[in-house]
Order: sequence, then structure tokens, then C-alpha cells
Amino acid sequence: MRIVDVRAYPTSFPTSDRAAVRLGIGKAIKRDAVVVKVTTEDGLAGWGEAHHGRSPGTVAHLINSTLAPLVVGADATDTVGVWQRVYTAQLASHGLGAAASIGLSGIDMALWDLRGKATGWPVYKLLGGSARPVPAYAGGVSLGFAEPATLVEMVAALRAEGYRAVKLRIGEGPGPDMARVAAVRDAFPDLTVLTDANTAYGLDDVRRVAPALREHGVGWLEEPFPPHDHRRYAAAAGFLGVPLAAGENHYTRFDFHRLIEDGWITVLQPDLSKSGGITEVARIAALASAWKLPVHPHTSATGLNMAATIHLLASVDNGGYFEADVSPDNLFREKLTSEAFRVDPAEGTVRPLDGPGLGVEVDEDFLTAHPVIEGPGFVP
Repeated sequence: MRIVDVRAYPTSFPTSDRAAVRLGIGKAIKRDAVVVKVTTEDGLAGWGEAHHGRSPGTVAHLINSTLAPLVVGADATDTVGVWQRVYTAQLASHGLGAAASIGLSGIDMALWDLRGKATGWPVYKLLGGSARPVPAYAGGVSLGFAEPATLVEMVAALRAEGYRAVKLRIGEGPGPDMARVAAVRDAFPDLTVLTDANTAYGLDDVRRVAPALREHGVGWLEEPFPPHDHRRYAAAAGFLGVPLAAGENHYTRFDFHRLIEDGWITVLQPDLSKSGGITEVARIAALASAWKLPVHPHTSATGLNMAATIHLLASVDNGGYFEADVSPDNLFREKLTSEAFRVDPAEGTVRPLDGPGLGVEVDEDFLTAHPVIEGPGFVP
């Protein structure tokens, strides 16, 4: 089953008024994705998602111009060999680093989709898993800097859908941030509340919010600092009293090796569309398992990543939460692919799809109708 073609499609759409969420990184004005199609000599096609890296045209160009020639001709079932080819040529020396990891992630995901379609098995079975329930929290690009009363209404609607955990955006400032956390906690005493600062905090901000995060029983504080700021993560871990989370901006098991050994970050969040694909995140999960740490993957924009993430979580012994995208009007979830997940309203869980491969279908006409929109996806 030889690979004869690898093609990346950058795609975008402008956000609706309802989806123009404000976060610590700015206001969302569009959504981007890079969809990867790998075709074999017998006409079988697999689909994957590479993270857009806030430069979807660039990521797609890297895949089409540089990574594809490394992969064409390889055995589509040899996911480890293909991964090693790209690692050797791009990641190990003089390549584009994070961009190569992102591009490789989309290719690897497509290869796993191909393997499943060739065998008739869903990916979770190929990985040795089962169709077991996976706990989900309401996340994605949602629950931004709203007024506390409005935020409580939004969370109430998600609770009605079955979610037992939500992730709130902080990073506007300790005062308004903790007012939102307090409002949600007061309204929903039994809800699991998680927080994400999107790298917008300084160390003094974390000192100021730490007592409130502890008081309100927050499950984790995600990315208060940029991923490379090891000193501040070490300092915060000494006084925070709440688990620190990170990983969506870390690449391959080699980055996660340091996170785990340092010990400051105990909530690991690799993204299957950034950290090296299904092959590599399975390795990261195994590495974390040796330290008795769970993995709670960050999810990306489309149903491809979402479906793949659930397959992975259902196949490892230390799977944590699935980050369910609940952002309104996400065409990548609603139109580009068939349904990637459904939350059990009684349990707040999801299960992997049972169709071959990832189990989702891709509307290729959508890709034609939604070409890439250049420029930043968030504005101040």
C-alpha cells in the first residue's frame, strides 16, 4: 500500500458575531485549519489535520513542498518509518522545528485513518483500545471574557447538555478573572472548573489569583506563561497549590520528556495535530504513564482531530479528559466533517467512533468553498 500523493489544504472562515470570543491572546476574527489527504496507489485516501500554527498557508506549503516528497513512495502502513523519515530530514537538524512537527502530525493522522480503512477497523482498535467512555470537558475557543452573569448562563446551557466540567478563560486580569470563576463556582458547586490563561499572566498575576483558585477548587491552571518559560513554571509550582497544565505548545516526546522530569507541570496536554500525530502522542502517553501522569490532549479545529483524540484516549491507560469543542458556529466541526463526537447527557462522556479509521467523512467541496484567509486569527 504505497503512498502516491500527499496534499495539504489550508482553509479558513470568518467568525460569526456569536463566535467572536475574547481571550488572553485577543479577539477571534476567523478560524483556520490545515487538512491533509494522503492517497495510496490503490486509490484509498486517509485524512488528517495539521494545526494551522496561526499561519495555515505556510503550514500547508511546508507539507506540500517539503514533507510530501519525503513521504511519497513509502508504505502507508509504516507509520513509525514515515515518522522517522521526517524526523531525520526536518526535526533532527536544520528543519523548521515546530512547523515540521505540525505538518508531520497531519500526515501521521491521515496514515492511521488509512490503516483503519484498509483493515476495516476503527483507530482505537488498531491502538489496542476499546469503545469505553471518556470524560469530556466543555472547551475549544469558547467561554471567553464575558460578564459573569452571561458566563453563568452559557455554562448552564452546557450543563444541560451533560457536561460536568468546563474550562474558563482567564488572562484579562486577576480581578475580572476571579469574578468569573467565583460566579461559575457559586452557581454550580459540583461542577469541575478548569482555567486557561493563554500565556497572558506574569508571575505576580499568578500570586494574586492563587488563593482564589484554591478557594474555588479549580482543577488546573493552564498555560499562565509561554511554554519555554521554565523558570516561572518552577516558581509558580512552589506556591500555587493548583496543578499546572501545559503541552499544546510543546512538540514531540522530547519536549515532554523535560516537562515530566522537571515535575512542575503535572497536567500534560499534547495536541495530536501539533505534537507529532497519533504515533507520537501514543509515545508521550506511554512516557507519562511511567510517571503515573494522565494526558488530557488539547484539541484542534476540525472533527478530524477531535475524533482522533477520542480514539487515542480510549486506547491508553492514563487517558484523561477529552476537550470537547463547544465554540458556536464552528464550521470545521459542523460542516467540514461528519459528526466527530456526541456527549452522553447522563454521564458527560464521549466514546470513539466505530467506523473504519477515524470514522469521520470529509466534505471536499467545503475545502474548495473556503480557501485560506491570510492574516492573524486574533486581534488585540
